[in-house]
Amino acid sequence: MTSSSADRADRHRDDRARPARHERPRRGGAGPGRTAGARPDARGSREVDAVVVGAGPNGLAAAVTLARAGLEVVVLEAQDTVGGGSRTLDLGLAPGVVHDICSAVHPMAWASPFFRSLGLHERLDLLTPVASFAQPLDGGRAAIAYRDLERTADGLGVDGDAWRRLFGPLAERWEDVVALALGDHRSLPAGATPASVVTAARFGLGVLRNGQSLVPSALRTEEGAALLTGVAGHAITPLPSLAAAGTAVLLTTLAHAGHGWPVVRGGSQAIVDALLADLVRLGGRVVTGHPVARRADLPPARAYLFDTGPRLVAQVFGDAMPPHLVRAYAGFRYGNAAAKVDLVVDGPIPWAHPEVHRAGTVHLGGTRDQVVEAERAVGRGRHAEHPLTLLSDPASLDHGRVSGGLRPVWAYAHVPARSDVDPTETVIRQIERFAPGFRDTVVASHGIPAARLADHDANLVGGDISGGAISLVGMFTRPTPPLPRLDPFSAGAPGVYLCSASAPPGPGVHGLSGWYAARRALRQVFGRSDRA
Repeated sequence: MTSSSADRADRHRDDRARPARHERPRRGGAGPGRTAGARPDARGSREVDAVVVGAGPNGLAAAVTLARAGLEVVVLEAQDTVGGGSRTLDLGLAPGVVHDICSAVHPMAWASPFFRSLGLHERLDLLTPVASFAQPLDGGRAAIAYRDLERTADGLGVDGDAWRRLFGPLAERWEDVVALALGDHRSLPAGATPASVVTAARFGLGVLRNGQSLVPSALRTEEGAALLTGVAGHAITPLPSLAAAGTAVLLTTLAHAGHGWPVVRGGSQAIVDALLADLVRLGGRVVTGHPVARRADLPPARAYLFDTGPRLVAQVFGDAMPPHLVRAYAGFRYGNAAAKVDLVVDGPIPWAHPEVHRAGTVHLGGTRDQVVEAERAVGRGRHAEHPLTLLSDPASLDHGRVSGGLRPVWAYAHVPARSDVDPTETVIRQIERFAPGFRDTVVASHGIPAARLADHDANLVGGDISGGAISLVGMFTRPTPPLPRLDPFSAGAPGVYLCSASAPPGPGVHGLSGWYAARRALRQVFGRSDRA
């Protein structure tokens, strides 16, 4: 039976009160991750080289990059635990069962150029599923994107050749695809070759054919069209959309390359812990329980990098920024939202189609037309009757996540921005649609409406987990759409930079926004090489 009573929800809704299950590294008595509560007075602090605001993956990436160059770096984190959207916490739903509070599946853990520069993909225990993702359909059918491209194509019938033609060449040159899609969106990828140009053309053609309705997609069956549309839904924007198609082509390319869409053993916190360990080794410090809302909350420094939304930068440094940038930052537009449900179940999910259990990620939305209808409803500010729901069952790969026969299930449903509706029943109903009997396996649940996501991560404004509204123009003009800036990371105030997902290349646990911003700070403020 489901246990989602009001007292349980009230007791666990604010996960800030529960620290992640890892020992925080300490150096002497003033190391990073100090216990929350004794917040220092930043105004009386001595000057450091750089201050990073926000200890999510991008903030830690920026801090590590600066520390690798020999700079003294302090990271200030408002929450009592480090990691932002990559934390793994005990929500108290069942003894020994921990939950990924935002991100759960990590193709960028192995594909990010920054993570690869740290050797992170080799230090993390990445667990690769047989199938990267699946799209169940009514009637017990399903489309499966296996890690093996040929197996995927064989399962798609008459759509197999089209899938193979699009993703075969892209998966072979996945590094070119990553350089193109996850660059700073202002410069050509370094080391581009004629083969890279061909890959870029293939990528662009795939986006065009699947991102608008003027030219029909090459995928004609319900299974093939639904499989790619489910991935496009990660953009949480009305479909079809060129930006969403770009997301789909990138993520599907990675599904057939490298480690596919892995989960990290122990949960997403392992990524944060690895970055934090590097920062500590390099002499950096993290101070938790230290929100920043005004200039006086910051110690003196030569550079400030914000792993936050643009609005906070304008709030803190607006008097030093050009007026047009203050207006752009203060008016930064957020997009549609997600509402989270953490579940504890007492056994594997009883999928109607037996192959769905092989997938690390499951997109619950049905056919292409059904997904499009649901995403358009959300775009119009309405709750879809059957919202696109993303699900991961990490214990199917990471058996250490099972405790006493119980395991966590992670799920998001797409909803209008700032929705205050508890998503628990809607999500359970959507899972039950494709896994009859699932409801009977649920022993505990914890629903977080979109409007409450910012309680545990202030960057998730109104439940927007993408760092801002997703559009083709916006991806190339962040954080000041509709007008692009040559340097999208500089806030226009001396030594102040934006390094969050609201800057290029956008959402994802890749650390690249932090890396790009920090390299600019090294060059512009400290006169150091930006090759750190």
